[in-house]
Amino acid sequence: MITPKSTNDLYNEYKAQMRKIADVKNASAILQWDEETYLPAKGAAFRGQQMATLSEISHQLFVEERLGNILEELKARNDLSEKEKRNVELNTEDYLKQKKFSSGFVKKMSEAVSKSFHSWIESRKQNDFSIFENDLNDLLQLKRQEADLLGFENHPYNALLNEFEKDCTVNLLDGTFAEILQPLKNILAQIRSKPQGDDSFLRQFFPKQQQWDLGMKIIKQLGFDFEAGRQDISEHPFTTSFNNNDVRITTRINENDFSSMMWSCIHETGHALYEQGLPESEYGLPLGEYTSLSIHESQSRIWENCVGRSMAFWENNYEQVQQTFSSQLGKVSVSEFYHAINKVQPSLIRTEADELTYHFHVIIRYEIEKLLIEGTLRIHEIPIYWNEQYEKYLGVKVPDDKHGCLQDVHWSHGSFGYFPTYSLGSFYAAQLFDYAKRQTADLDQEIKNGNTKPLLEYLRKHIYQYGRMYTSEKLLEKINGEGLNINYFLEYLLQKYGNIYTF
Repeated sequence: MITPKSTNDLYNEYKAQMRKIADVKNASAILQWDEETYLPAKGAAFRGQQMATLSEISHQLFVEERLGNILEELKARNDLSEKEKRNVELNTEDYLKQKKFSSGFVKKMSEAVSKSFHSWIESRKQNDFSIFENDLNDLLQLKRQEADLLGFENHPYNALLNEFEKDCTVNLLDGTFAEILQPLKNILAQIRSKPQGDDSFLRQFFPKQQQWDLGMKIIKQLGFDFEAGRQDISEHPFTTSFNNNDVRITTRINENDFSSMMWSCIHETGHALYEQGLPESEYGLPLGEYTSLSIHESQSRIWENCVGRSMAFWENNYEQVQQTFSSQLGKVSVSEFYHAINKVQPSLIRTEADELTYHFHVIIRYEIEKLLIEGTLRIHEIPIYWNEQYEKYLGVKVPDDKHGCLQDVHWSHGSFGYFPTYSLGSFYAAQLFDYAKRQTADLDQEIKNGNTKPLLEYLRKHIYQYGRMYTSEKLLEKINGEGLNINYFLEYLLQKYGNIYTF
């Protein structure tokens, strides 16, 4: 007679398997981080092979029949804690989803992503989309296949959206973007009727090393733990985490544009603070992972915009900026600096766009992805369509591919469905920051005094500690009894820019 395992023993077996899978995934993630930071050009082919092998191994471990049986047995137990039960529920969903993919498909996808990434790099170097075209098309066909394997209702893009934001759909996004589009246009029209301030002083020569040193000081001030992370340079700024004690961020530096490095640093620090704040005890389990990409983006946008572009923040920090760049900014007042960093002006580059026009950039990418996944738009048509949409939404002419459809890394990663989370994240950020100000004593004054710890503690308490315990909507409801409400974002814009542009 075989004695059944106790719930505790069974849960520990499940946990050990999930941590083994996490170890393999994180080994692959380290290789990807290296690929985007230090990998020699000739190492690309073997690196793609190595990452594909690890992806295949982690998938094989995850879809083992034994793990499925353990999850089923744990689901039937009635003596799990609330957290244990949620971990099992979420991993059961993940397990059933991964069972839809063969190991061969997972390996093929990983190889295609690595190949696509390197052709994107070369394509950017030569400023020629056609170099990227074939590899991107191969990847797109795999993403369509992925959508079919996952299954969907109404639109194949829904299957991919759900990977980044649970329960997100084309209908939901179409409605949200339609609701906010006209108010954004109205605010933009009011701003453009006003005199535009001078921001040319931000585009002087700012030496690379001085920018780097300043960025490192700001990152540390915001609470980034350098004993549990590091910053490096990459083609496109990003954050990756191997556990909460090893979180890597990257930035890029343009010596002729102060803004590029500074807000990349602050933005990625927001992501990193979230990763460093996730519960260590839940490593490898859903409750040790972030809620969603939209909530993740809300954290970067809170720090980048609500804090990093606020007058309160720069009243405390501008002096060290002036000391670092005295010849460039010595005669520029903090008020002039504040107005310049918040100048609203339609532009070409999403990552450097102001808070208002940023969402037109996202909408354009969202529309392109929908058309690509449904087959209405073909890969070779992207540059022309992209350029037409930029003139339509932003009134700007795209001069070349590098400043147009090659500017983002996401498609080379196969991240179709990611872009909408940037707008959702901004909407969530305004809402969460409003909650934080209402529920934290003198938060604006604390930021003005150079103390951002109260905000960080608020976010740790209300967001970081829960991991994937709740969906994005349920998380907000837990904090303040309501789901996403875009009026917080619109009110934030009206208050901020109404003050800057006096309307």
